[in-house]
Amino acid sequence: AIVTHNRGRRDHRADGIVVTPSHNPPRDGGFKYNGPDGGPADTGITGWIEARANALIEGSLRDVRRAAPGGTPFDYVGHYVGDLGSVLDMAVIAASGLRIGVDPLGGAGVGYWGPIADRYKIDVTVVNDRVDPAFGFMPPDWDGKIRMDPSSPAAMTGLIGMKDAFDLGFANDPDADRHGIVTPAGLMNPNHYLSAAIDYLLGSRPGWSTASAIGKTAVTSAMIDRVAAAHGRAVFETPVGLKWFVAGLTAGELCFAGEESAGATFVRRDGAVWTTDKDGLLLGLLAAEMTARSGENPHQHYRRLTTTLGDPVYARTDSPATAAQKAAFKTLDVATMPATLAGDPVTDVTTTARGNGASLGGVKVSSANGWFAARPSGTENVTKVYAESFVGADHLVRIQADAQAALARLTA
Repeated sequence: AIVTHNRGRRDHRADGIVVTPSHNPPRDGGFKYNGPDGGPADTGITGWIEARANALIEGSLRDVRRAAPGGTPFDYVGHYVGDLGSVLDMAVIAASGLRIGVDPLGGAGVGYWGPIADRYKIDVTVVNDRVDPAFGFMPPDWDGKIRMDPSSPAAMTGLIGMKDAFDLGFANDPDADRHGIVTPAGLMNPNHYLSAAIDYLLGSRPGWSTASAIGKTAVTSAMIDRVAAAHGRAVFETPVGLKWFVAGLTAGELCFAGEESAGATFVRRDGAVWTTDKDGLLLGLLAAEMTARSGENPHQHYRRLTTTLGDPVYARTDSPATAAQKAAFKTLDVATMPATLAGDPVTDVTTTARGNGASLGGVKVSSANGWFAARPSGTENVTKVYAESFVGADHLVRIQADAQAALARLTA
């Protein structure tokens, strides 16, 4: 809505606020600010907002003035639904007769799927339309906490249990910027889906510039690098967060941007910008387009890719961390990182992203056959460790062991 409203405007430009727990526990909810470019605000802007808000609180809110009434209603649903044909082939989805099950996980997406189904005549069943501020209907996540995380097998137990009732299943987190894709084979690993989606899009969007690159975060699967290379595309790698891709999407320098936490977006069929933030509904519907047009669901598409590009094994583990342990990453010395990784010589140790040189907020260690990265969570008291092997599961376990040993030294 922000991008389309501001197109061609110099004055009276829109920005926006989202109030949501996102894919975190309900108690960890907060404000997201998106500026006039439509994308997540950078740390300079969010830092100013935080400082101003804290100053107002310290002043007992004396300087807060109630806004005058006069807001104008805006049909977010109608505008979004009506524009989907510019970014997806909705006709091919409708003609396929695919049976689609959707779980909005109690979030904002609950009001979108009915209008999408009605307008484009697609077979969508919303399997859970409950909205509960406590999200009491959610099964517990891996640590017993409630998270509306569509990439978590534990949180997605309900939709996974219905996998045989539909050709495809989608889920989104409360602000609908993340996606979960369920096929008859189960819940897809987000990295697998992103790899398959990129491969499909690069082969089915003749209106895209051949010079546009693929944006990915440093902790997202290296399989994406191989997919991009197979299509002759460059990869722009950044720290975690879609904010790093806003300028590239706006300028047409990127055609796709995504991260391993099941968040992504891509440009319209003519190459123009669609959104500069993640769009979970879009990525769900893309899975339907892929299946309808090719006859392969995204899981089958990914398995085909592995026969030519390799079959990596990827894992992310979250471990409880104290504030002091999280702070240790700020003074990390790369010399403390291992010289070998699962027996292979380390080829690179970095605390900055190779695409834009920005700080990773952690560290990434790579070899010829795999890598690991570690960083503290920005929203919870946990440390996230990402690891990937192009050799196999046993090799991945050895990479993870080396990573944990390195972190133990760091936080000792």
